[in-house]
Amino acid sequence: MATTFKKNPGDLVFSIITGVASFSVIILIIGVLYVLISESSLSIGKFGIWKFLASTDWDPVKESFGALTNIYGTIITTFLSLIIAIPVAIGIAIFITEISPNFLKGPIGIAIELLAAIPSIIYGMWGLFTLSPIMSAYIEPFLKKITAHIPLIEILFKGTPMGIDILTASIILSIMIIPFTASISRDSFNLTPALVKESAYALGATKWEVVKNVVIPYSKLGVFGGIVLSLGRALGETMAVAFVLGNNHRIATSLLDAAATITVTLANEFAEADKDIYLSSLFYLALVLFVMSFITLAIAKIFLLRAERKYSR
Repeated sequence: MATTFKKNPGDLVFSIITGVASFSVIILIIGVLYVLISESSLSIGKFGIWKFLASTDWDPVKESFGALTNIYGTIITTFLSLIIAIPVAIGIAIFITEISPNFLKGPIGIAIELLAAIPSIIYGMWGLFTLSPIMSAYIEPFLKKITAHIPLIEILFKGTPMGIDILTASIILSIMIIPFTASISRDSFNLTPALVKESAYALGATKWEVVKNVVIPYSKLGVFGGIVLSLGRALGETMAVAFVLGNNHRIATSLLDAAATITVTLANEFAEADKDIYLSSLFYLALVLFVMSFITLAIAKIFLLRAERKYSR
C-alpha cells in the first residue's frame, strides 16, 4: 500500500479526503450528542432518567416535566403513518414498474419526486386549511359511525371530530413519506432481472404471481431500506405535524384527540422557555428523540443485515 501511494500521490490525497469526510460524520454526531447532554444536564439531574421518561406531567408553571406524552404521540403518529404509507407506496412502485404503459411512467415518476420536494410547511398549511375541514366534516364522522358498534375499535374514534387530531396528522405524515418508499421500491423493482420475470411468465405465471413471487422477494431488501428511510423522516417531522396535531400533553386514547409529539413540543415551546429548567427539559426531549431515532434505525439496520445474510446464502 505504501509503495502504491509513493507511485500515486493522488491516491493518498484521495484517501485522506474521503477519510476526513467519513470521520466528520462521526464527529458531528458526537458533537450533537454532547450539546444535547450538556444542555439537558439540569433536567437530568432534577428528574433523572426513568422518572422523566415515565411521567405524563408537562407543566411549565409548576416546573414539572415528563416525556411520556410526547413519546407516545411520536410513536403513534409514526406507526399510523407507516401503516397508511407503505401499502400505497409499494402499490405505486408496482404500478410504475410492472403495469403502467411507458408513456405514464415518466410523468408519475416525476410527480413522486416533486411530492418529496414539497416543503413540510406547505404540507402543514394544506393540511390545516384543506384536509382538516374535510376530515372533520366527512371522513371522521363516517369512521365514527361505521365503528360505533365494533368492540375495541369503537374507542379509537370516540370524541368530537375536529380535524386537529392524531388521525389527520398521521395522514399528512403518510403523504409526506410515501415518495421515499415509492421511489426506492421502484428502483429496487427495476433491478429485478428481466430474464427471471420472463421465465416466470413462460411457466404460466400471471402478472400478480410474478410480482408476488419474483419481483418483491428479489427486491425486498431495497423495499425495506425505503421503509427505514421513511421511518426516519416520520420520526423527525415537525412543521407539517405541528399544524394539525395540536399540542395536548396527555395520553390520547382516541384517534380524534389532539396530542403532542417531541418535535411539535420543541417547535411550539422552545421560544417560550423562560426558565432554565424549562429550556433544559426541552433539550432533554431532543436528547430522547435523538436516542429513539438511533435505536430505531439501529434495530432496522440489524434486521436488514440479517435478511441480507439470509438472502445471500
